[in-house]
Amino acid sequence: QVQMVESGGGLVQAGGSLRLSCAASGLTFSVHTMGWFRRAPGKEREFVAAIHWSGGEGYYADSVKGRFTISRDNSKNTVYLQMNMLKPEDAAVYYCAATTAYESRHAYNYWGWGQGTQVTVSS
Repeated sequence: QVQMVESGGGLVQAGGSLRLSCAASGLTFSVHTMGWFRRAPGKEREFVAAIHWSGGEGYYADSVKGRFTISRDNSKNTVYLQMNMLKPEDAAVYYCAATTAYESRHAYNYWGWGQGTQVTVSS
């Protein structure tokens, strides 16, 4: 059974940083693109970042480009999201998920959603 466990969320002041982690199990992690999405209250889930199974720089939503960095460690079945220069509009529940697509920004292509981790940014 596929399981994603997100962690690392919390309360941070605007301009601060957080590092999210997502530990995956029940899948061949090294052959899946991994993505981060977020959902703020009253809003739809939106794409944040994703990284190919081979690693590399990843690709990002315009709203986070230059502030967030996605990375992965295939030896630990874990994907990370380093979030810097956080803004109040970044506050949301953050989720990770997997896809077999080489590149996708669409949630419907992803599966194995976890419970998410809450990020709160105070102004």
